Formats: sequence, C-alpha cells, structure tokens
Amino acid sequence: MKTQTKSILVPLFIILLVTAGCRKNYSLSENQIILFQFDYLNYAWGYQHHGFLIDSEGNILRYENPEGWNFPDSELNLTSAKAAENISKCFPAGKQIDKDELLKYASYINNIAQSRVTALKNAGADGGTSQYICYQFSENSGTYEGHVVKMEGDFTCENLNYYSKKVTLWMKKIQEQETY
Repeated sequence: MKTQTKSILVPLFIILLVTAGCRKNYSLSENQIILFQFDYLNYAWGYQHHGFLIDSEGNILRYENPEGWNFPDSELNLTSAKAAENISKCFPAGKQIDKDELLKYASYINNIAQSRVTALKNAGADGGTSQYICYQFSENSGTYEGHVVKMEGDFTCENLNYYSKKVTLWMKKIQEQETY
C-alpha cells in the first residue's frame, strides 16, 4: 500500500513543481500606458531633468527639462491624470520597441514589484541621480505604482530581484541610443 501511494504521490508532486515554475503569459492592462521610466535629475550647476518613458505600445517618449513635470510621490505613485500630463510633455524619440521584446521585459514587472530594494546610500555630490523605474497600474485606484529597478549617481540603491539586472541593462542600452 505504501509503495502504491508513493508511486502516485511522487509523479503528482513533480507535476505540481513543474507547473508552479512555469511562467504565465503576461498581459498588460488596457488602461496601463506607462511601463518603464528612465529619469535623470540634477540640481547642481543649473537644473537638469531629462529621461524617457516607455509606453505600452513600445514607444520611447523623451523629455528634457519639462515645465510642471509631475514627479511621483515618496512611494513612487502617480495618478493617471498626472501620468497623462507627463506624457503630453514628452516627444517621440522616433523609435519603437518590438512588441515581443516589450512583453518580455514587462513580464518581469510583477517580480520586481514584489522584491526588496537595498537601503538608499549617499554615494556622491553634484553628479545628479539616475532612476530606472517600472510601473504597475492599479485598476481600482487608477494609480501607477512605481518600483525602483535601480538608482545611480549621488544616491544609489537597487532592487534585489534577479530580473532587475536584466531590465537595468536593457534600459541602459535604450538610454545609450538616446542623446540628450
């Protein structure tokens, strides 16, 4: 009887492990427009603020010293209305990310959102700070919930999730192609 139970439970356990490890297809909310943001801010030597947003269509939307920019709150949240205002202050970079590539990186957002971020460290002065952020959209509140992927410059911290390194490298590659 014990061997018969074992022969049934072991394959069942293996099947559960395999299916639990499978990635589910990631689909974007119809209402989510912004997925990722690179933001550089420096108050030393004159005000400098530039970066780009990546929208749900794969468009790269740049901004340079926009007036009246809506910064996320202390928890990196941004209302839909403020996000829409920010988008209106951007201009298209003229490049679009392939849909499959975009979905690949967007599928990492939930994992990054659930991970811890290292403590913020002061690493310099007068060099400015670059932030790599991903967003989840809350249908209930109509709010974009931002999550630090990585922060570099005067202040540093990073998300400890495995996928955050992949997203950072991908966004840096995009950033290198943009000239400010």
